[in-house]
Amino acid sequence: MYGVSTTVSTGFDETIERVTEALKTEGFGVLSDIDVAATLKSKLGIEQRPYRILGACNPELAHKAISAEPDIGVLLPCNFVVREDEAGDIHVLFMNPLAVLDLVENPQVTGLASLVREKLDRVLEAVRA
Repeated sequence: MYGVSTTVSTGFDETIERVTEALKTEGFGVLSDIDVAATLKSKLGIEQRPYRILGACNPELAHKAISAEPDIGVLLPCNFVVREDEAGDIHVLFMNPLAVLDLVENPQVTGLASLVREKLDRVLEAVRA
């Protein structure tokens, strides 16, 4: 399983705010905010349901990961997707760091992946509440 997800009952913009705040609580900041729907509209003229990718980073954990495995930046930051489906339901997803960081085969990174997963799970729990 490469992703972890939940469906929430809040609106799209409120969900973005809740994810951002929950990430802050866990020590993450949002480094990038990609509005996929706006990009598809402006570049291709395609209408898309709201879809945003938030690139989240916990500086302390990122530093530890890069120190243990300098090339790990190709797997960073932790991306959160907030999207609206055809029925209007809002989905929140993140990449499972355990699934991806196991590819690195470095015990220091594996331990960090477990910690990151715990923090990201708490973010999803906070968004569901």
